Amino acid sequence: MIPQRVIPPQLRRKAIRVLFVCLGNICRSPAADGIMHSLVAEHGVAELWTIDSAGIGGWHVGDLPDKRMRVHAIRRGYDLTHHARQVRELDFDNFDLIIGMDANNIRDLRRLAPTVEAMAKIHPISDWMGGIATPYDCVPDPYYGGAEGFEHVLTLLEDALNRLLRDWQEA
Repeated sequence: MIPQRVIPPQLRRKAIRVLFVCLGNICRSPAADGIMHSLVAEHGVAELWTIDSAGIGGWHVGDLPDKRMRVHAIRRGYDLTHHARQVRELDFDNFDLIIGMDANNIRDLRRLAPTVEAMAKIHPISDWMGGIATPYDCVPDPYYGGAEGFEHVLTLLEDALNRLLRDWQEA
């Protein structure tokens, strides 16, 4: 089920700042970052969107996304050039929406949130999942799996992020 009006009304059709978060910032969140950049450019609204990604942990800070994710993404037309970084407290001030890829990410983000207002900015990606993604309540981490896992993640993200953009566009 897709929740109605996930994006607060005051943010619709206005400049919006979105941070995507996964565990290490080398698979899911940089893929979401790249897909969202592509979608807003395709719809002619890139100037209204600030998009970034980060990881809960700092193990991969400075690294490009996982090579397997980059290979699968490029086949779909996404060039993932983001360098991994870790979530920082300042992110809660700098972004309107902070979107976690799974329940563990959401739990960790809530633990890191410095205020109740900051906590209200945290949303699971599943808020926008529907259609082909209906049986999923998260975007699973493909890191320890095979090629099909990376393809599956891209499919789930394309579905959810198209819904996110539509939610933002609704008046």
